[in-house]
Amino acid sequence: MKKLIFTIGICFTVMLAKAQLGYNYAQYDVGAAAALNYAYTDAETIKGTPAVHLNFTYNHTPFLNYIAEVQLGRLAGGDSLLTLSGRQFKNNYTAVSFRAQIQAGEFLDYENRTIFNALKNIYLSAGVGVMYNNMSEINRTSLYIPDFTSPGRNTSSEVFIPVKVGYEFKIFNSYNEPNIKVDLGYQYNYVLGDQLDGIKAGVRKDMYMQFVVGVKFAIGGFTSYRKSLTK
Repeated sequence: MKKLIFTIGICFTVMLAKAQLGYNYAQYDVGAAAALNYAYTDAETIKGTPAVHLNFTYNHTPFLNYIAEVQLGRLAGGDSLLTLSGRQFKNNYTAVSFRAQIQAGEFLDYENRTIFNALKNIYLSAGVGVMYNNMSEINRTSLYIPDFTSPGRNTSSEVFIPVKVGYEFKIFNSYNEPNIKVDLGYQYNYVLGDQLDGIKAGVRKDMYMQFVVGVKFAIGGFTSYRKSLTK
């Protein structure tokens, strides 16, 4: 009798596991990304500069995510020789942020629908962060306008609002669990101050945008979703 009960228990467990195949996901991810930055500030010319993102994600569901992120990068702009103001800067910055992210799969009925299934990984994300600016190079004086100098600080901290849109490609393991995620995104960062370039001028706040390519890896805390993730 004990053997019979044990065998039935094993069969029931296997059946339950098979029933959940394609529904399981990891609640935690770690990831990294490379970004190309463009800063829009009081400096007249815009330059592309690199950044690296490191992130930790809590997946409330496969399509509702909370992301803590650190950015290490550089922003640059201006030209002391080719612009009337002479403004030019290089900013080696560090930023920390928290974002909530919603993917279309959270509200789309995508099961067995080819188009919706392809659209389910589109996401929108927004949050808040703080960036720490350090000007490694700065010019505030014009070569062409006598006594023209722009005020500003060489170091500062600024609150910013990140808004990101993109697409997350999910790669599944042999258990149909999404264990690798490739992220293609565009991020707009609105800075609530005017010291991103070390120059305070005009009435417009600074901002920078980023084109981001990243990868995330599932690290555990597996649980089940209410519907299949693979179709």
